[in-house]
Amino acid sequence: MPIAKGYAATDASKPLTPFTFDRREPNEDDVVISIQYCGVCHSDIHQARNEWGNSMFPMVPGHEVAGTVTAVGAKVTKFKVGDRVGVGCFVDSCTTCANRDLDYEHYMPGLIGTYNAVEADGTTPTFGGYSDSIVVREGYVLSFPDNIPLDAGAPLLCAGITLYSPLRHWNAGPGKKVAIVGMGGLGHMGVKLAAAMGADVTVLSQSLSKKDDGLKFGAKDYYATSDAETFTKLAGSFDLIINTVGTAIDWNAYLGLLKVDGSMVLVGVPEHAVPVHAFSLIPGRRSLSGSMIGSIKETQEMLDFCGEHGITAEIETINIQDINEAFDRVVNSDVRYRFVIDIASL
Repeated sequence: MPIAKGYAATDASKPLTPFTFDRREPNEDDVVISIQYCGVCHSDIHQARNEWGNSMFPMVPGHEVAGTVTAVGAKVTKFKVGDRVGVGCFVDSCTTCANRDLDYEHYMPGLIGTYNAVEADGTTPTFGGYSDSIVVREGYVLSFPDNIPLDAGAPLLCAGITLYSPLRHWNAGPGKKVAIVGMGGLGHMGVKLAAAMGADVTVLSQSLSKKDDGLKFGAKDYYATSDAETFTKLAGSFDLIINTVGTAIDWNAYLGLLKVDGSMVLVGVPEHAVPVHAFSLIPGRRSLSGSMIGSIKETQEMLDFCGEHGITAEIETINIQDINEAFDRVVNSDVRYRFVIDIASL
């Protein structure tokens, strides 16, 4: 079996440490990838620390994987050695159910995560991108446009698609007023993408500390949610609100900012349940919805869109030895806007 090096969480209460493990033998439809960069997603922290209660150890996190192809199986047709490729949040899914052609395999049973999951054989654990190599079925490998650098492109594979998917599904574009709640790793991608789609974009953030960045990324307006006047001034303003915040905030107050028939879509996941009153929805025929990453087809579409518009993540590159400090800084919102691990530091 191919030997890989990486960093792993061995227990929810312990820091990540160096870890050597076996990758599975490549099959005829597999692509072998030398990982060059991997983004650090807040969900990596949630899972490494078992904050969602479903963690399996040892765990090699990482699902914003960017690198180059080093080998391909005999039946692989889409990729060749040397191609610049990525792997996102899942490495397998249902391919037999009737809904397979509806382009939402990520919502169907059988989804296999890039890490903290078990391969289709039912026994082999999946290990993620905080490592030097990965073996993935051809259908779950993505192509990077030539003008997207792998380091600043890696976060597109989670942060990018997590925002692109709801913006496309809820038809963000010219004539639509869109609010992005939160200006972190997810939120800053939402601003860039919604602006490139032609929407009128407003950022709703706790403070105005990142206002200059938000306007530079394409927002037309930027408001502090710590100011109660914001919710009075903007009542009934938006067609679509994308809420990227992973902490408990008053969803009822934000629902009041929607127009009639407006939708608020959740992509951030608070640790505990957030109460919603029926009257926050009924009088304006408003909707509260959720969205999770995107399909493989949609993720490739997103990468191509980013290539066409020159969109990348704003990143701070780190050595893998600094990953535990980076985790703490993410929790404290001390990054603008996404950490990316340089795997050459292994």
